[in-house]
Amino acid sequence: MAFGIFIHRTDSIYDDVPSEQYQFPKQYLTRAKACEGDWVIYLEPSKVRNTKGYFAVARVQQIIPDPRHSDMFLAVIAPGTYLDFGDVVPFRGDDNGVVERGILNEHGQISGRAQAAVRPLSPSDFARIVERGLGQDESILPRTDQAPPGFSDAPALFMHLTARDRVAQLTNRALRDRNFRKTVLRAYGERCAITGLRLINGGGRAEVEAAHIRPVEKDGPDIVSNGIALSGTAHWMFDRGLVGLDQNLNILVSRHANDPDAIRTILNKTGALIAPIRPADRPRAEFVAWHHQNCFKH
Repeated sequence: MAFGIFIHRTDSIYDDVPSEQYQFPKQYLTRAKACEGDWVIYLEPSKVRNTKGYFAVARVQQIIPDPRHSDMFLAVIAPGTYLDFGDVVPFRGDDNGVVERGILNEHGQISGRAQAAVRPLSPSDFARIVERGLGQDESILPRTDQAPPGFSDAPALFMHLTARDRVAQLTNRALRDRNFRKTVLRAYGERCAITGLRLINGGGRAEVEAAHIRPVEKDGPDIVSNGIALSGTAHWMFDRGLVGLDQNLNILVSRHANDPDAIRTILNKTGALIAPIRPADRPRAEFVAWHHQNCFKH
């Protein structure tokens, strides 16, 4: 087993859903097979406008032939392992040097290996990228005076750990919650997508929460397209099915609410969810449909 890099772009011609599968041609089969059962880091190439750089980590469950396309294969991602980086990691660091040092040749220049869509990643490069992407940042912790169980241990998660020790932390609930919050708030500009309010408290922290559309306990993934930035009140109503969304992301108010007219007064003036600019960050239809069918009170 070995770590690897999967290059992905949102406008890709390939049938990629990074949290679920990665499609690649036969020429990369040997490299991808080496990552089977191990972890890969996703990279959006620098030539993409507003590139995210190294943006997520996931574990490859298995490599299988693509049943719909001959000579194509799928890297199936293990459920619950995909994790967006709270801080995207640029291809080049602060000193303008590359973060992924394995792509340098003997002269310290970027080699042709950097063009490979699937390539091996050294343990030291894996550890370095993960450290930068999932490092501690108190500004994204929950906006409560007392952190929930597990958060008190968060600052030490990635200090002085080897690559394999870091892997053991990638399913840590506190770490995943922290990064989910950060990626969702960044996508929504720290603004409640239902009310339209963007409130910052005296400590400079956004008074908005990251809500899962399909909850984790119902097999909902920790990905930005399964998240919405909501104020505390809107989050409470959304989780209890008093507000919901249709497939066009129009905001629905349940007739079971005790005062639906009052709820409508706090909705943003468009009557629709204020969605992220990047299409890939917007709520996915299957998660919206799940909430509509299982949570919203019709």
